[in-house]
Amino acid sequence: QVQVVESGGGLVQPGGSLRLSCTDSTTTINNYAMGWFRQAPGKKREGVSSISSRDGTTYYSDSVKGRFTISRDKTQNTVYLQMNSLKPEDTAVYYCTTVRFNNDGSWYASGSWGPGTQVTVSS
Repeated sequence: QVQVVESGGGLVQPGGSLRLSCTDSTTTINNYAMGWFRQAPGKKREGVSSISSRDGTTYYSDSVKGRFTISRDKTQNTVYLQMNSLKPEDTAVYYCTTVRFNNDGSWYASGSWGPGTQVTVSS
């Protein structure tokens, strides 16, 4: 069973960048489609980005498209989320987990949640 740990969060000024990492120390995640989600205080958890296992196809929510980039390094068993041009509304706890895709290209979480990593965008 995949049990990931997220890292890389922190406090950054608006316009800044962060790179989040997601890995599992005991199970390979290379054969799974993976996704990043976030939850801001008082809001529902939302999907941010996902990446397929087969061909590396990537998907993004409209709110982060053009600013965030998801990638994976199979030699490191790690999935990354590069976040650029950060905005205060990106402040949230970010989570990584396995995902599945619907026929329309949307995705949903299919695995358990890790502890998440806090991202705070503030001046």
